[in-house]
Amino acid sequence: MAPPYSNGYGYPSSGLPPSSSPSYDYGYRSNNHNTNNAELSSICDDILSGVRVMLEQLWGYINGPGRQMAWSLAMKGAYQLKRNLTRRRLLSFPHLLVVLWMLVMLWGERWVFASRVRSCDWDHWEDWPVGATPHRLIFVADPQIIDPHSYPGRPWPLNPLTVLITDNYMRRSYRQLQQVLHPDTVFFLGDLFDGGREWKTATGDFNDPKWAKGHRPAEEQKHLKEWHRKYGDDFWLREYGRFGKIFYDPWNIGGVFPSAGQRGRKLISSLPGNHDLGFGAEVKVPARHRFSAYFGETNRVDVIGNHTFVSVDTVSLSADTSSVKDQVDLQPIYGPAQEFLKGVKATKRRAVQKEVRFWRGDVEDLTFEQKVEDIENADFSNLPTLDPGENAPDFPTILLTHVPLHRDPGTPCGPLREHWPPAKPPKGQAGPVIPDHRNAISVSGGYQYQNVLNLDDSIKLIKSIGNVIHAFSGDDHDYCEVVHTPEQENVREITVKSLSMAMGVPTPGFQMVSLYNPIDAQGNPLPGTPKTTLQTHLCLLSQQLSTFMTYAVLGVLSVLILIVRAFLVPILNLQPFALDPIHHSPSAVLPIFKAKTEADENGSARDIKPTSSGTSSSKFPSARVSSARTRGQSISNRPVSPNSNAKGGKWGWGQNSSGNGRGPRIEIRRDAYYDEWKPVTRGPGRRRNGNMLEIVGREAWTTCWRVVWMVLGFFAWLAYKG
Repeated sequence: MAPPYSNGYGYPSSGLPPSSSPSYDYGYRSNNHNTNNAELSSICDDILSGVRVMLEQLWGYINGPGRQMAWSLAMKGAYQLKRNLTRRRLLSFPHLLVVLWMLVMLWGERWVFASRVRSCDWDHWEDWPVGATPHRLIFVADPQIIDPHSYPGRPWPLNPLTVLITDNYMRRSYRQLQQVLHPDTVFFLGDLFDGGREWKTATGDFNDPKWAKGHRPAEEQKHLKEWHRKYGDDFWLREYGRFGKIFYDPWNIGGVFPSAGQRGRKLISSLPGNHDLGFGAEVKVPARHRFSAYFGETNRVDVIGNHTFVSVDTVSLSADTSSVKDQVDLQPIYGPAQEFLKGVKATKRRAVQKEVRFWRGDVEDLTFEQKVEDIENADFSNLPTLDPGENAPDFPTILLTHVPLHRDPGTPCGPLREHWPPAKPPKGQAGPVIPDHRNAISVSGGYQYQNVLNLDDSIKLIKSIGNVIHAFSGDDHDYCEVVHTPEQENVREITVKSLSMAMGVPTPGFQMVSLYNPIDAQGNPLPGTPKTTLQTHLCLLSQQLSTFMTYAVLGVLSVLILIVRAFLVPILNLQPFALDPIHHSPSAVLPIFKAKTEADENGSARDIKPTSSGTSSSKFPSARVSSARTRGQSISNRPVSPNSNAKGGKWGWGQNSSGNGRGPRIEIRRDAYYDEWKPVTRGPGRRRNGNMLEIVGREAWTTCWRVVWMVLGFFAWLAYKG
């Protein structure tokens, strides 16, 4: 028989199948939807219930055992702090040793930089006429900030530590340079980054060209995919910010205003190096576009201190003399530098006239006549220009290039070169030994570097620029001073030391230049102007390796002194530095009292016979008989039923065989139990039951650990502050 809501065929009472009844179909879907919502709601309720239970348990733990544990730890910490802040403890020998360490580290991490830079003050070496107002300039070469390209195989903890130490060294040196010397101008001579050429740009192809495959060293080749995957334009921008924090942020320490008689202060860091862009035919053009966008035009002319400084991107110019020039179109690489050199003399004249106009009080920019002309009939032949022609006054010109100019192999660099001093000349010879390959810059090259420019490029530079009296370069990391051949117009060149401690030169440094060239209203030198308008001085910084060696020697001496002192503590009864351990109250699991009598299985009591006079058979080391009230406990006079077993079990807590509650009991003395293992001080340095070697070991460990963590903490703070 069909159910009452059915018509007997399994369909609804309307007589239509479910598919023919829209209302039934919709109702089915709604019911299914409600079922899913109910299941989802049930799951959410279960999750919320579980979370609620966990939170309640956590809150209960925090309010209960957690709060007790936190309070216990806080009290222990406060008590330990109180024990350490006593006068005897603060003025102890290990802390005096820590003070010595702090003074040494302040010297090695702060004071030595100021001392070295102060010894290079301008007044120590400048030699100008009385009343002269020279322009003071500093060259910084090859900071080459450390990045993943520098030490690709170095493990994680060591590599960040290297970055921190080298950055702090340059930061401290440069801050003192600004604070003590107050230079009017600072020039950077390239290689601002170490791996700048490797980090991809946002746009442009950054892969090595096909003809250059296999040029990379094997050590770099195996890291190339990782570099391209992990280090792109965002990483380069972070490195740019890091460079700015080291060298741009401290700029105002040197003062906002220039020294007397100078036009203004400048910081110019637009000269690129081979680590920034690459070298020659393998220069990364996208990397150069990015570099010039953030640092300025790579080929430029600046008039500073009545001298003309010409900066040339020689790493790109070298592509014009590359061995693959005939095989590959390298014009996009060397083209901008060549175009610059073609018009550099006119650019120099215009810059000089602009400077002279400023000192005369004239308008520096050009004034054009305002008129309306037909474009077809307009005359463009006589446009106003700042270029007065080839016969106009010219300032002494200084060439700036990252790569040193060409020289013959073995050309000595002079006595200030640190790698190798000059070879001793034979008896009777006054001049230097030539060739001197150890004292010279190696005339060689390799992947993405060349130690000196090709001869053709050097001659092109000097001839194109004209009136070059001096050249400054970088790249080699060490000092080198040469006077070039007449073919290169006898130009004197100084290769500037690297400022970084990580460039293979023990003593970093920078080059100081003092410029004095007084001129008249037309730009000509005044009568009595010194024949030499430029003076230079090499400023050497601290040797960080020597500083670390000082730390190492002092560390060994500190350990030896503390060990010797530890041996003298028990011998000479010296005041120990190590504190006695904190003894906590005994656990409640152990009994405080033991009944004099024990009940047998029938409830009757029996006496406990002592095994020897004055001692009981108990396993506890010390006890005494107490017939009345004992320390820390009260004795109950309540009678005990002989048929009932006391709650203490066989120990018979508060139990008495006579039932009067006044029977004698054994008290387990806390002091007797703990005195067996707690050393008791007898005199300032000797302990009654302590072993001498244990005392020495504990004292040596405690003092050494205290000195180590305090010294390392202070060093970490100095490193964090920079």
